[in-house]
Parts: sequence; C-alpha cells; structure tokens
Amino acid sequence: MTITETGDRQSFTSKQVSAIFVSLLLTMLMASLDQTIVSTAMPTIVGELHGIEHQAWMITAYLLAVTIGMPVYGRLGDLIGRKNLFVAAIAIFLVGSVLCALAANMTQLIFFRGLQGLGGGGLMILSQAIIADVVPARDRGRYMGVFGAVFGLSSVGGPLLGGFFTDHLDWRWCFWVNLPLGLIALVVAIVSLKLPKGEQSKPRLDYVGTVLMAVAVTCLILVTSWGGKDYAWSSPVILWLSVAFVVSAALFVFVETKVTEPIVPLKLFKDSVFTLSTVASVIVGFAMLGAAAFLPTFLQMVTGENATNSGLLMLPMMGGLLVTSIVSGQLISKTGRYKVYPIAGSIVAFAGMLLLATMTATTPVWQSGAYMFVLGAGIGLMMQVLVLVVQNAVPAKDVGTATSTNNFFREIGASIGTAVFGSIFVARLTDGLRDMPPELAAGGPAQVDANAITPQLVQSLPDDLREFFVNAYANALTPTFLYLAPLFLAALVVCLFIKERPLATETGQQQPAHV
Repeated sequence: MTITETGDRQSFTSKQVSAIFVSLLLTMLMASLDQTIVSTAMPTIVGELHGIEHQAWMITAYLLAVTIGMPVYGRLGDLIGRKNLFVAAIAIFLVGSVLCALAANMTQLIFFRGLQGLGGGGLMILSQAIIADVVPARDRGRYMGVFGAVFGLSSVGGPLLGGFFTDHLDWRWCFWVNLPLGLIALVVAIVSLKLPKGEQSKPRLDYVGTVLMAVAVTCLILVTSWGGKDYAWSSPVILWLSVAFVVSAALFVFVETKVTEPIVPLKLFKDSVFTLSTVASVIVGFAMLGAAAFLPTFLQMVTGENATNSGLLMLPMMGGLLVTSIVSGQLISKTGRYKVYPIAGSIVAFAGMLLLATMTATTPVWQSGAYMFVLGAGIGLMMQVLVLVVQNAVPAKDVGTATSTNNFFREIGASIGTAVFGSIFVARLTDGLRDMPPELAAGGPAQVDANAITPQLVQSLPDDLREFFVNAYANALTPTFLYLAPLFLAALVVCLFIKERPLATETGQQQPAHV
C-alpha cells in the first residue's frame, strides 16, 4: 500500500481512500450514535444505579464534552496534523466506553460519559476534516453525502439500539458495542491514514480562549437544558448562568482578536460564503433537532406506542434524509455545482414542517410518516452540503477549524432550538390541560403536572379522559412545527446569497485560498 508524492503533494489510491473512508464512517457512526443511544435505556440505567435525580446529566455531560471539544480538535488538527489526533480521539472514546460499561454508580457514569464525549467530539470533526485531506472538493460530495446519511441513521438507530440492548441483553451493551467498531477504525486509521504533519510541532495553544469558550458553552447548555424544566426561567440559577454566558462569550470574542493562534479565528467570518453557510447550519440545527426531539413524543402520546416502536415510526424521516443526502452528494461530484441543493432543501424542509403542523390526534401513521419523509428529504439536501461549502471556502490550513466551527455553531443552534420550542410546547400543554371539563376532572386527576405525563399514564386512563389528553397533547405539539417552519424560509434567504465557487480539484492539503 503506497502513497504517491509529488513535492509536498500526496495522492491516494482508490483502495486507500475506501479503507480510510470505512474508518471515518465507523468513528462518525459511533460518536453520533452515542448522543442518542442511552435515551431509551435511561429509565433502566437510573433505576439500576439509583440515580434518577441525576439522569439529565447522562446526556448533558456527553453533549457538553462533544461541543467543547469540537473547536479544539479542529484547530489542533490544522496546527499539528490530524492522524495522531484522530487515533488519540478513538482511543479516548474507547476508554470512555469501557469505563461507562463498567460504571458502578451514576457519578462514575456521568464522569465517564464526559470522557467519552471528549473523544466523540474529535471523531465527529476530524472525520469530516480528514476526508478533505484525502479527497478533492470536486469529488467530495459523494462522501459527505454518506456522512449526512450516518447522522440521520444515528438519530433513529441510537434509540432503537438502546431499547433493543436494554430489553434483550443489558444496558451496558450500549457502550460495549463501541469496542469492535472502534478497534476496526483504529487499526485502519493507523495502517492506512498517512497525512502530512501540521506546520507546528509545538503549537501555541489558545488556553484562555479555550477556557472562556468552555465556560460560555457550559452556561448556555445548562440554561437551555434546565430552563423551564428543572428551574423556572426567572429563577436566580438560570439568570446567573445567563449572565455568565454573556460575559464569558464577550470575553471570548475579545481574546480571539488578540491571540496569535485563536481557537476560532474570527478572520474566517470575513468570508461571506463561510459566514452565510454557518448561519444556515445554525438554522438547520435549530429547526431539525427541535423537530426530531418532539416527533417521538407526539407518536408515543397519540399512537400509544412505546419508546422503541416510536423510534421505528421515525424511519421515514431517516429514509428521506438518507436518500437525498446520498443522491445530492453524487450529483455534486458529477456536476461540480452545489448551491441549488441547500436552496431546494430549505423549500422542501419548509413544506415538511407545514405538513407536520397539520397533524392531529386522528392523523393516520402512514400520513405522518409521509410528512416526516418530506422533512428528512429537505434536511438531507442541506446539512452536509453546507459543510462541503465551508471546507471549499477556506484555505487548506484552516479546513479543520472551519469544519469544527460550522459543526460547533450547529450544535449550539440545536441546543437552543430544543430548549426554546420545548418551553413553548410545555406552556401550550399546561394551558390546554387547564381547560379540562369538570366532568372529566372528576374521573381523573384534577391537577396535572405537564412534566409528569407519560404515555403509559395516558393509555391507562378511561376513554373520555384519554381522548382529552391525546387531543391536548396534539393541539399543543403540532403548532410548534408551524413555529419552526419560518426558520427554513430564513435559511432559504441566507442560501440564496451564498456565492457558488468552483469546487477544488486538489485535496485539502493543496487547496488554494480564496480571496
């Protein structure tokens, strides 16, 4: 297995690219699966480890570590090279997975989930950046399309796998399953991945900026995770966290303008293509994760399905995303044109949101599935195409930083979107439950906490009372999709202003800077 070199240029054979791509896919799948795989296993985990009061930290710890790690891995990869960093990220992720599987209590599990997330952030970013080192932008569309399909697969496959392992094996298999996949990826990366080293063997790291970014991200995610749920939005905890976020974010921006090697170079935002593509990604994350968070809830409450089966009912959305992500990637590689896809995706996703907003308690499952397919198809035309646009817009030396910055802001958008629309939904549901007719209240709980309603509780109620709750849930939830729809119109406007530049015909290591 050889690599052809011409001066400082490197080219990879098709077999080498295929082997590397398999390694990248496996790592991307592991990292994205672990964001969702514990959701259906959560009740069993917290029950066995006696930690129900800390269950929210199971997901928050991983999300925090991934989000904070993204810019660090992206910038370090540009400075010192990506191979050793990628191998280290796989190793950290696997060690974290083993420790999670062996955890004896919730404190250990939360800590180890954070360690796992530190590796996961690197896997998600470096996978997308390494493909830019190996495949020219002109041919990269087909690979980025498959990456997009992996994200869609994991959003549905994670809860399904978690439910299967919990029901038929043991919840600890949610973590053991990473070992064979990770070891394969690790071996392939060590053997096949031969990339140039970065320009700096001892980079001057932006420690102050990294700490300020970590503080800002932590405060923001805690505000969006706790606000309206664990604490009222007006509570001192949420207010002080909000103040801390604003202050640390402002200081972060100031520091990034002063240091030699900023963790997020603000000069990237001088390029309109990078800035507009990143703004569009934030909107996609905001709207997509909001919808993905609410759809299983709607399906469970209205259809009475359990968590695992509601995940199966999400397959149409995954199918739409998978089809359009792969097809658009192939077409981009064939034609070299990309601007039409995020524009079309915005329109299709807007239509999908409007269709979802028409759902009622009596909407057939097949019809809901068709609406979800439309939404997934729109998102598939946008998500990874925007990453490709960002990579093509920046000099080769910044491709990792640009990729991580794009993903970082999309994660931030997703966190905010889920929180904002979750609060809207809970407020609408609470108002709806206040309208319970007296004759129904006499046959059931007169005072109902909107946060305490479960599908099992609803399905166990008398027919009249169950119908009231199902309708209240549907009436509170479906308008939320209507509120999300205009975001895709905003994305459409943003995408219309993105300048289409020729896709580079050389790999990221030789890609010239655009001016």
